[in-house]
Amino acid sequence: MNEGYDAGHGDGGPYELVGYDEYGRPVYRQAVDQQTQQQYDPYGGQGGQTQQGYGYDPYATGGHQQPAYDPYGNGGGYGYDPYATGGHQQPAHDPYGQGTHPGGTGQQPRVTEQTAYIPEQTGHVPERTAHIPQQARPADDARDDGDGPAPDYRTEQFAFVEEPDDDSEDVIDWLKFTENRTERREEARRRARSRIIALTVVFALVVAGGVGYLWYAGKLPGLSSSDKGTGTTTAAGAQKRDVLVVHLHDTENGGTSTALLVDNATTKQGTTVLLPNSLALTAEDGTTTTLAKSVEDDGSEGTRTALDTVLGTDIEGTWRLDTPFLLTLVDLVGNIEVDTDADVPDPDAKKKGQAPLVRKGKGQTLSGKMAVAYATHRGPGEAQDAQLERFGQVLHGVLRKLTSDPDAATTTVQTLGQIIEPPLTDADLGAFLAGLSDLAKGGDHRTQLLPVEEDGTLTAEASEGVVKDVLGGTAKSPDRDAAVTVSVRNATGDEDSTEKARVVLLNGGFTFLEGGTAGSAESASEVVYADPAEKENAAEVAKTLGLPADAVTKGKVSGNARVAVVLGQDYDPGS
Repeated sequence: MNEGYDAGHGDGGPYELVGYDEYGRPVYRQAVDQQTQQQYDPYGGQGGQTQQGYGYDPYATGGHQQPAYDPYGNGGGYGYDPYATGGHQQPAHDPYGQGTHPGGTGQQPRVTEQTAYIPEQTGHVPERTAHIPQQARPADDARDDGDGPAPDYRTEQFAFVEEPDDDSEDVIDWLKFTENRTERREEARRRARSRIIALTVVFALVVAGGVGYLWYAGKLPGLSSSDKGTGTTTAAGAQKRDVLVVHLHDTENGGTSTALLVDNATTKQGTTVLLPNSLALTAEDGTTTTLAKSVEDDGSEGTRTALDTVLGTDIEGTWRLDTPFLLTLVDLVGNIEVDTDADVPDPDAKKKGQAPLVRKGKGQTLSGKMAVAYATHRGPGEAQDAQLERFGQVLHGVLRKLTSDPDAATTTVQTLGQIIEPPLTDADLGAFLAGLSDLAKGGDHRTQLLPVEEDGTLTAEASEGVVKDVLGGTAKSPDRDAAVTVSVRNATGDEDSTEKARVVLLNGGFTFLEGGTAGSAESASEVVYADPAEKENAAEVAKTLGLPADAVTKGKVSGNARVAVVLGQDYDPGS
């Protein structure tokens, strides 16, 4: 055992318990004798005053004085040996070589109080904090009382508590911040890449959808209807269309003009299809007739059915527009502008040579009266198609000036005061015209003439272009071999002769076509054929009408008739 460390265990020893430190270990106090010294004693009294060898122990029971033990050798020569049996006094050991002084003569040794941490008997010195004066001592100063070397107090036996290192926490925080910032940057990059990919996919789908729609609607540049392949026919037929037929009746001069108004809701395109009066139709009785004759004889219902059969379309209603109603309609919309192609005389002019009612030129403003005169005008030697195209110009001008509001357009139709033929109603016609008006104002309305052959059958161009693409139908002209078509022109001066000849020809198995009335009477009748193959049929027609055989001659046959007849004054219906 090391002397000096086994304190507080002997009876009457100089070590007394004074308390516990912050770690819960006992703290002892030691009284050390110290001879009075003249030099400065940091543990002594002030001014080097000599103090008693026994100090006052505030922690001792009953104030009992104990000799003070000076482990640093600054006090008396004899100290109390706590390890001696029976409290035997031993000379005080001065471990730092400050000298040993016996008890002074006539003087009491000065007692100093010190507090020391007494280590537990564990065989090692624990790390703790102690306030020990640092004093130099000779290296050869040692003590050997026979029990071994005295304890050697060294500073390395005491480990000082380390202060917290703030730098280490800063480094950890910096690493965490750097790691978090890097992760945030990577996450931002991933989100940006995801957005770019999503936008690219959406853009590709939009482009593909737009191109597909343009292809479906036939609006791709450079892609005509003939370039789309066989699948386009089905697509064209599947388009949603609203179709109305309009008949213009000239109540002053007679005759009719017919057009189809088409609103394609799929392609957002409006079209006016002009139908020549010579278009061959199949009448209700199965005979072949013309459009003009069908309008006069079969009326609106019969004509609409015949047109559906020939064009393969579905007409939803008929709008009968007499010339007085057209005049009122143009005035209601506030006049129209038309690029006129001819001077049109005033039908009410009493003298020839007066200024024309309508002048030829671009952007001519037409009132109701002027519009009717221009729409029905047919110059000398002009084909009926020329007059039909003027009618189409007037319709286009009206659509551009008409309101695009369905309710307002319905009010305009009702103001006309005309009778709308069922199943069409005022509201239906008003909404339909308003839709076409909107397309016409936006430049999405056009006018097309239906091409027909001289015999009234549809041309290949009409079948492929207008019927298929515009109407979505299939052309089906009447069978020319079904019956011989006979055109009859009345030059007898008797209006009843035409009707009598029609009845006779129909009863004979021929197809009757109205050829009109001649301006002057003819004395002799004629039966004309153009194709030599029709000579025999022409002779049979003359025989059926009771005309002489020499009336048959080869010549020019107009329209879709195979044989043309001019009834003269020699025609006798009763024969």
